[in-house]
Amino acid sequence: MSESASARALGSAEFAALIGALGPFERRPAVAVAVSGGPDSLCLCLLADRWARARGGQVSALIVDHGLRPTAAAEARQVADWLCARRIEHRILGWTGPKPATGVQAAAREARYALLGAWCRDTGVLHLLLAHHLDDQAETVALRQARQSGPDGLAGMAAVRELKGLRLLRPLLSVPKDRLCATLTAAGQPWLEDPSNLADAFARSRLRLGARLDAERLARTAAAHAAERAAQDQRTAAWLASQGRIDPAGFVRFSPSALASAPPEISRRALQQALIGIGGNRYPPRQARLARLLEQVRGGLASGRTLAGCRILPRREGLLICREAQRIAEVTPLAPGAPALWDRRFRLELSGDAPALEVRALGDAGARELGASDWPAPRRRLPAPVRPGLPSVWRGAALLAVPHLGLIRPWLARRARIAARFEPGTALAGAPFHVAAAVAVTTLLRDAETLC
Repeated sequence: MSESASARALGSAEFAALIGALGPFERRPAVAVAVSGGPDSLCLCLLADRWARARGGQVSALIVDHGLRPTAAAEARQVADWLCARRIEHRILGWTGPKPATGVQAAAREARYALLGAWCRDTGVLHLLLAHHLDDQAETVALRQARQSGPDGLAGMAAVRELKGLRLLRPLLSVPKDRLCATLTAAGQPWLEDPSNLADAFARSRLRLGARLDAERLARTAAAHAAERAAQDQRTAAWLASQGRIDPAGFVRFSPSALASAPPEISRRALQQALIGIGGNRYPPRQARLARLLEQVRGGLASGRTLAGCRILPRREGLLICREAQRIAEVTPLAPGAPALWDRRFRLELSGDAPALEVRALGDAGARELGASDWPAPRRRLPAPVRPGLPSVWRGAALLAVPHLGLIRPWLARRARIAARFEPGTALAGAPFHVAAAVAVTTLLRDAETLC
């Protein structure tokens, strides 16, 4: 591929085709763009703004100030000034509070997505555009190859991720970075360079400095694995819908015989998805451990096992997978009108005239209190291993409510309502891996090689 000095700028028609593959969109699309000020996100913002305006819609540029460098606030203002000059609506979102001493990039990424997602949901914007491009995809696949990731990991980043009330869209996955720089140069738009990209402190930076990646080959690798992953996701979702019993109290039951007789890849994926969702995890367990557990299930699990924050228990009614309560340390504030996400599994809402409360795991002590005190009988019977991991509402040392058991102290019930919904960060049978951009990579790369 040619260098950015001679690369071809990305035109409006080409961008419209790329983003159109990730639709549908509203008649007058309202989209948000995460903008750091680097060439990737700034180019995406300009292209998306032109695309949205042509359709009577609007772009909102979201600038996250992580506060990790002394110059961060000034850089955010500079990006805001550039966008203001182009009459692009923008907001600066600040990451406040203490910053970690280790795992800075991971923490910053999590904070960034939380801020972006919250703004979009609060504002009613369904589509959030991210500027990951072909070189980013190549780096992702190369890093996962080095870590010996399985086929799912080698599928790279998805062009679309469906979250609750939000779609993450990556329309530039087939576009090399030098074309984005060329687009900004043609538009007379300067950009910022992130110093962390030049530091030898992080894995991606070391990869960039250490070798020139064969982006085309790696993108084709991702496209092939993405197509297979999408097909397997569809088959697994269909199997889960027919064979899994997902309970709103945050546990799942499988028929051991159905799990044992399913095709190996389907049973592996189904068990993996259950462990991710029920355990409130972001990532799957190690494949060797998952394979060992699946082998034990197929052989007839005689006693309980734990993996990925879950308990896997043989029961007369079927294989029970529930949260391992001893692994839950999270205590989340709960105030009226401020929904709280607890343990990445449950969303709780408090309404009415109520004091500030806390959400914790019921735990063994709370479960014993329910059986030994003046609490009435639960309105719903749940398996004993499930109860300690349920979200419960406390004020100091006083247990006030266990929503999934239908229990609430009378004085609180007179003042407020509490709702608790099982909303795991990763759905047990969610949307399949999106390949609209990935399967077109080969053709787009061939065209780019001819024209650059």
